[in-house]
Amino acid sequence: MKKKVVVGMSGGVDSSVAALLLKEQGYEVIGLFMLNWREEDPNGACTAEEDYTDVRRVAALLDIPYYTVDFSREYRERVFSYFLDEYKKGRTPNPDVLCNREIKFGPFKEFALKLGADYVATGHYAGVRTENGQPILYRAKDENKDQTYFLNQLTAEQLHNVLFPLCEIEKPEVRRLAAAHGLATAEKKDSTGICFIGERDFRKFLSEYLPMKEGDIKTLDGKTVGRHKGVFYYTIGQRKGFGLGGGGNGEPYYVIDKDVYNNILYVNQGECPELYRGELIAENFNFIGRAISDGERVLARTRHRQELLPATAYLLGQKTVRIVFDKPVRAITPGQFAVIYSGRDCLGGGVIK
Repeated sequence: MKKKVVVGMSGGVDSSVAALLLKEQGYEVIGLFMLNWREEDPNGACTAEEDYTDVRRVAALLDIPYYTVDFSREYRERVFSYFLDEYKKGRTPNPDVLCNREIKFGPFKEFALKLGADYVATGHYAGVRTENGQPILYRAKDENKDQTYFLNQLTAEQLHNVLFPLCEIEKPEVRRLAAAHGLATAEKKDSTGICFIGERDFRKFLSEYLPMKEGDIKTLDGKTVGRHKGVFYYTIGQRKGFGLGGGGNGEPYYVIDKDVYNNILYVNQGECPELYRGELIAENFNFIGRAISDGERVLARTRHRQELLPATAYLLGQKTVRIVFDKPVRAITPGQFAVIYSGRDCLGGGVIK
């Protein structure tokens, strides 16, 4: 009998081609569309309907069955509540990382197993292999699209029986395959931004959930240079969006720090040493495959698509790691994830404290 694989289909080209490749490899493929966010646009249409239509069209062409499942309640409880709590603390969260751990490889995988799946698969650019009975997560061939950063919180158990068909394929080839097989998503633009917000006005969205209060923008020496619209809106290293022209020496202003308690945004004109940090502390660290040894040399990144940076990792407890970089790193942002690697293998990550 054919092995059964349930593919998370988002309505994008990546998951469409993942389903195509698995079908060609001889698996019994079932598509599963996850509805994680319920909201209607101003005209009353569900904003996920276009994506679901594309899933139906691709599934029909591939001649595979498909289902839709509503995880919007779980998403609000497990991901969105965390997202808001982190912003209230003045941090900059990454809900896409939590969505993978709490939804796509949580309730989604559980639902897939109920459908009799031998494997689950997604269109992520990543790889997984097994060594000594343990799954190892590793970087995709296409370094520009690699998504192991977003998968850093997955447990070994969640990675068992998972397939990533796009691991060794680069994005142009994915689009070529989609076009060659007549998939409706071949030319569809990649989604950007936070998973449930999409490309709409982020400030307007956030203000619906967090009361925003104007406050002072100050330089590091305490001089008031403007007013911000709400300290939650801004992130470390940001250089646009707070209404300050060049002035002074003509260089742009950058966000250096946020004081949530006193509602003050601190900026500096031009690059400055305060924008750089030589180390960080990451908490709630999730190790994949194996724990690191104290003082182990690693590669690290503090945001998606950042180059891999040489560093040394020190254990400060079972779930706390200090990462010391060989060279200072720009705009390390509390609330984001620090992820470490050994060669191509992703060893896991934690929240930057």
